[in-house]
Amino acid sequence: MEQLPRIRVLIADDHDIFRDGLSLLLLKEPAIELVGDAANGKQLIQMAKELQPDIVLTDLKMPQMDGIEAIKRIKELYPAIKAIALSSFDSDAMVIDALEAGAMGYIIKNADRGEIIDAIRMVYTGSPYYCKTTSGRLVKLIARSEFNPYKTDTSKLFSDKEKEIIRLICEEKTSKEIGELLFMSSRTVEGHRVKILEKMDVKTTAGIAIYAIKNGIYSAHQE
Repeated sequence: MEQLPRIRVLIADDHDIFRDGLSLLLLKEPAIELVGDAANGKQLIQMAKELQPDIVLTDLKMPQMDGIEAIKRIKELYPAIKAIALSSFDSDAMVIDALEAGAMGYIIKNADRGEIIDAIRMVYTGSPYYCKTTSGRLVKLIARSEFNPYKTDTSKLFSDKEKEIIRLICEEKTSKEIGELLFMSSRTVEGHRVKILEKMDVKTTAGIAIYAIKNGIYSAHQE
């Protein structure tokens, strides 16, 4: 059986301990090839030029040049390289800046191994990835931002029932609550949710909400 090519990943973070830990995590994943690690934005750009990775996974707060500027320059110089931002809990504005600079996804720095691998795989295939811990505030900020990786006309993708479920998901209703409102079982709602995630090509509830707002399926209340 032909072996699939591994995803070539370059990481950047100015903290040695975090960078070493992330490196060890990625080295254990058979589908990923860690090609290098950088300690700042300038070094990241130089290594991206030399190594031509598939993905750069970069911290946003770094000396000499931050991750946002590094992402922007890498996308200008090497548009085939995809970027994922590593953020902290209190950096919503930086996440928006990173997405608008060209990142296709973001995760918090203490995300678990499974989520980090999911993010890399999703972004590698050209799909956006939104961290599982994304707040409602950040969803609205992303929805209002210039970041929009979606097709413009998705009106025929979803049935009226699916659109109704999407709107209720955006209102943070649970599957049980949605089932009670729409007179269906929680299991049926979960089945619809799985199909909705597949059609949107997203992994998280935040992804559903951002997709729905960007495509006019749901209108977020402006604050």
